[in-house]
Amino acid sequence: MEQSLSFPRGFLWGGAIAANQAEGAWNVDGKGPSVADAVAWKPNLSVKDYRGHMALTDENIRDAFEGNHDARYPKRRGIDFYHHYKDDIALFAEMGFKVLRVSIAWSRIFPTGEDAAPNEAGLQFYEEMFRELRRRHIEPLVTLSHYEMPLALSEKYNGWVHRNVVDAFVRFSNVCFDRYKDLVRYWLTFNEIDSIHRHPFTTAGIREEKSAPGQAKQDIYQGLHHQFVASALVTRDCHAKIPGSQVGCMLTKLTTYPHSCRPEDVEATLKKNLENYFYADVQVFGDYPPLILRDLERQNIHIEMHPDDRRILKEHTVDFVSFSYYMSMTESTQPDAERIPGNTVLGVKNPYLPASEWGWQIDPLGLKISLLELYDRYRKPLFIVENGLGAKDVVENGKIHDSYRIDYFRAHFEQTLAAINEGVEVMGFTTWGCIDIISAGTSQMSKRYGFIYVDQDDEGNGTLKRLKKDSFWWYQKVIASNGADLS
Repeated sequence: MEQSLSFPRGFLWGGAIAANQAEGAWNVDGKGPSVADAVAWKPNLSVKDYRGHMALTDENIRDAFEGNHDARYPKRRGIDFYHHYKDDIALFAEMGFKVLRVSIAWSRIFPTGEDAAPNEAGLQFYEEMFRELRRRHIEPLVTLSHYEMPLALSEKYNGWVHRNVVDAFVRFSNVCFDRYKDLVRYWLTFNEIDSIHRHPFTTAGIREEKSAPGQAKQDIYQGLHHQFVASALVTRDCHAKIPGSQVGCMLTKLTTYPHSCRPEDVEATLKKNLENYFYADVQVFGDYPPLILRDLERQNIHIEMHPDDRRILKEHTVDFVSFSYYMSMTESTQPDAERIPGNTVLGVKNPYLPASEWGWQIDPLGLKISLLELYDRYRKPLFIVENGLGAKDVVENGKIHDSYRIDYFRAHFEQTLAAINEGVEVMGFTTWGCIDIISAGTSQMSKRYGFIYVDQDDEGNGTLKRLKKDSFWWYQKVIASNGADLS
């Protein structure tokens, strides 16, 4: 069969941001505090120490809301997308975006998560933003939960550990479906749902100090189960309320290779990849994998399920599988194997791959491998909703020459097209941080992903002026040619 030189007709090119990293206005127009508003910038920590950056204690959280020290909490200011969204969307439209992935800050709609009525100012903000996207012929792709649950639910229930949070989330989601049913067709339930094990507070509001002694892991799995059930319930409700809507799950694709052909390394790698698939398996197949259930039994972890939970999971599966892909890693059973950081994970260093300043190994072919694996496993459309290169950009005479970012995306687009030509169904590609935003992991501004530079430093100094990088014009050309021109 002849190989196509461009992407399929209707391919959704675009970018992605999250409310907690972009909007700012953290206490404006009735918004309540979210878990993200408690995450501090820690300039004295290595940028490769993701565990240290994500670690939070009850004392840290109390300190975050005592006194006036917003400068230490960059996600509270973001890039002020809340007040700049029209101008930013105009820039996205100039690039030719077909889709923009955003999230709805739950605490902007329900400040405590359980308020008697939703916050109209918050609802109005998102309605106006979605209308602006539509006016610019850009499809919204909306994530309902992206590391920004109301802090009050973490305080009251230890986050998703408690079943009441399922009801609160379903209510919030249905308010969104009712309000935006004529504006939004594509929805994601939980961003990187698997990250609950790596940073349970920002993913699910779970704090180890609130768990009974020795029960932290049990609580995390219970919270995960509640998220699975909530995802199924809101998938059901979205399909009922918005005819023709599509709902996807979202996975951190942690592609892992054996560090050697030693059978022990191969087995360790297999188990690591099976664990990564587990989170999508439940939402696609509607059931827990038998190997995972057996492993939970060995760990003496017992998930409390309501009588209808298994039926709910089975009957309300997702329409497509979305995922983030930034890097790959290897696995080894050797105790002295060198481990380096990736997307909130540690993996054994691959000697054949370069790495970013943050230690993330750059592997474009790994994206093709991921697409082939996921499509063969799930046989549902795939959507790459995060991919990009974090780097320190330099402004020279008002210009940013980011050829390294262009090279990165060119290689990843080429591998995506190669997978499509081999039969993989890919809906679209939203580059992460299409405009510079606050880093999720390190809360830095200087770790920049965007095609658009934002004049702000790690301490919040700057004019917030937007500047087009060289990659802006390159991506505009890519979209205009539907991926045929990657030069």
